[in-house]
Amino acid sequence: MTERIHFIITGGTIDSKFSHSTDTVVPRDKSIIPDILKMIGLSEKNAVYSQVCLKDSRNITTEDRDYLFELIQSSPELQFIVTHGTYTMVDTARYIEKRLKTKTPKKEATVIFTGSMIPIEGFCPSDGTFNLGYAIAEIRHLPSGVYVCMNARTFTADKALKDLSQGRFISLLGEK
Repeated sequence: MTERIHFIITGGTIDSKFSHSTDTVVPRDKSIIPDILKMIGLSEKNAVYSQVCLKDSRNITTEDRDYLFELIQSSPELQFIVTHGTYTMVDTARYIEKRLKTKTPKKEATVIFTGSMIPIEGFCPSDGTFNLGYAIAEIRHLPSGVYVCMNARTFTADKALKDLSQGRFISLLGEK
């Protein structure tokens, strides 16, 4: 086990770009996350990267979630930051939390899901780089478990909810 953070990439808005032909954001062909983390000063010796997919989270499958789980299980690391689209981020976080509770080797792992409402590439400002930095700061002191970190707020996976009407994450408990 090491002190490195294992970043696992699944796509989502954070890793998308604007397509003029479709007039919407679309997943990139290659993740921008490793380059962004280098730009904000995260040393390569403190990070390892894996990619599950580069998808809109509405297209994430059970197979993708199983592969994500297997990456966590097989990694020597205990700290994981998963970049994910916000539409199904909570669903995937809960799926991973449930699987981790039934498998003993990684019960002590800390897994944070983060993403953005605005792509990093081509949009200024984007909440993406802030959310990545916030997740990195949070992972160093959170106890083992599965969390959602968005816009300077941290939620346990079982208490997180995306409020579509407000475009932000809230607690199921109604906390502010």
